[in-house]
Amino acid sequence: MSVPRLMLSSLAGAGRFCVLGSGAARWKSVRARNRRGLSDLHPQLSPSQGFRDSPSWLPKNRSEPRSYITNPKLATTLVQILQKENRNRHQLFLECNPGPGILTQALLESQAKVIALECNRTFLPHLQSLRKKVNRKLEVVHCDFFKLDPRNSGIVKPPIMLSETLFQNLGIEALPWSEDNPLTVVGIFPAKNEKKILWKLLYDLYSSTSIYSYGRVQLNMFIAEKEYEKLVADPQNNLYQPLSVLWQVACEIKLLHVEPWSSFSVYNQVGGPKKSKNKEPLEQINKQNMCFIQMTPLQNLFTENLTSVNYDIFFHMLKQCFMKRHATLMDHLQSLSPVNAVAILKEIEKDGDMKITDLYPEDFKLLFETIESFRESCRWLFDDCIEDIIL
Repeated sequence: MSVPRLMLSSLAGAGRFCVLGSGAARWKSVRARNRRGLSDLHPQLSPSQGFRDSPSWLPKNRSEPRSYITNPKLATTLVQILQKENRNRHQLFLECNPGPGILTQALLESQAKVIALECNRTFLPHLQSLRKKVNRKLEVVHCDFFKLDPRNSGIVKPPIMLSETLFQNLGIEALPWSEDNPLTVVGIFPAKNEKKILWKLLYDLYSSTSIYSYGRVQLNMFIAEKEYEKLVADPQNNLYQPLSVLWQVACEIKLLHVEPWSSFSVYNQVGGPKKSKNKEPLEQINKQNMCFIQMTPLQNLFTENLTSVNYDIFFHMLKQCFMKRHATLMDHLQSLSPVNAVAILKEIEKDGDMKITDLYPEDFKLLFETIESFRESCRWLFDDCIEDIIL
């Protein structure tokens, strides 16, 4: 059974999109004077969150340097890859922290339409200048994509924003989960906060909140090779962990390109090149790779027994399983007192003596859905979840 998704009615204002038959989104022709300035939005209160929210994830160092694409050849290569993956020549891209706009310009030259979210004010004048040259095919917003919808932060103001405010003022409309992705996000995960951001996005994805309240938003991101290996790890890999299971259950993950770290430029908060204080040999740093990956949410992620309401129990189950990763499947099932372990093993056709972490991501999903489908298990992890929250 599919889970209903938020559908937004037509929003007032310009710079709007209309939903095409294919599920893509495009700007309507609207007078520019009617557009509301996104860089000057008033501060807003961030909505309070419940116990299902992710942990605090905002980086403590707000002047953290970021990596940018400054190589035109790399930008051209990425555009060619994206064109091959997305057949629509007028695809809408939301670019995270474009910096000097090298990739932005390459995307525009390919007939794509771009929303540039830049957190560093230093780059805004150049991006605004580029916008004037491309006849409304580019929107520039002072915003940090990776800080959208912060948890329990009180008042927010640019570059921190609420996705609802951002998307409504850009005229982006939600699409049902069963349809195509409403827009494509492209960028680079900040190196120091990759894992925290990945967890934050997982909570947003499974709860259908933030950007995922608008549909199956596709991410095309550069990520450190070591983090990519964790995302795609399987039971035979010692990197296998809850993060691996959750992303593989939720998304189709494709490796599109591998690029050496040395191809990117690192800038600090004032826009200048970052001078590394790291004494690690330069040649060793340059051997590190960045992986350009595509993460497309699956249409069949949500089912009758895995929903945006009970997803947190699924998260909890996985964390419990990997905390005791050498225990058997039967041991874990017997620890869930209301659960009929024998009946569940028969239903999922697994051997109770197998190690719990020998289950593949799809097996964990099936295990959870099977447990949820048994009427007697309605409180099977409730007490554990509450205990964790209190502690």
